[in-house]
Amino acid sequence: MIVLKNQYMKNRLGISVSKKVGNSVVRHRITRLLRESYRLNEEKFSDGLDIVVIARPSAKDKTFFEMEENFMTLASRHKILKSAGETVWQKES
Repeated sequence: MIVLKNQYMKNRLGISVSKKVGNSVVRHRITRLLRESYRLNEEKFSDGLDIVVIARPSAKDKTFFEMEENFMTLASRHKILKSAGETVWQKES
């Protein structure tokens, strides 16, 4: 996951799934699962971020719940989740 601040008050999500992960059906399924994971948890994220998720080959065997758990774990590691209504994301150098 790569996270950068943007100039908007809205988050933008980008998803990259390489051909190494699988065929187009598998890649599209992973994209749909990640997009839905973000959509269901959108209110938990800080505002004004560009979030790029890069899927790895191990993602092709994951269920939706595993994918969502991994996505939220990455988000918390990057400190882009809201904490008690305040923004906790800071630009790292």
